[in-house]
Amino acid sequence: MEWVMLLLAGIFEVTWAVAMKTADGFTKLVPSIITVVGYLASAVFLAMALKRLPLGTAYAMWTGFGIVGTTLLGILLFQEKLSLPQLGCVALIAIGVVGLKLLS
Repeated sequence: MEWVMLLLAGIFEVTWAVAMKTADGFTKLVPSIITVVGYLASAVFLAMALKRLPLGTAYAMWTGFGIVGTTLLGILLFQEKLSLPQLGCVALIAIGVVGLKLLS
């Protein structure tokens, strides 16, 4: 169950980050609310996961989910461009997250 909590924390981390991008400096109400709610939900689910998971592993995976998720959504939703070396680095982060799960 702690892995599900960590995955939910990662999903909410990506949610608040994307919402913050669309909130335009907190000048748009709905994206601003989604940002705050997503941030709080992410912290709550991370705290729940930390009851049973090691801090270093859980935090690395949480941030890894955020990096990979926001990078992909930035490309898909906002037409952000990344160079091949940058994509390679994001792929290494994703491999690290999978490795942490497999080796835990």
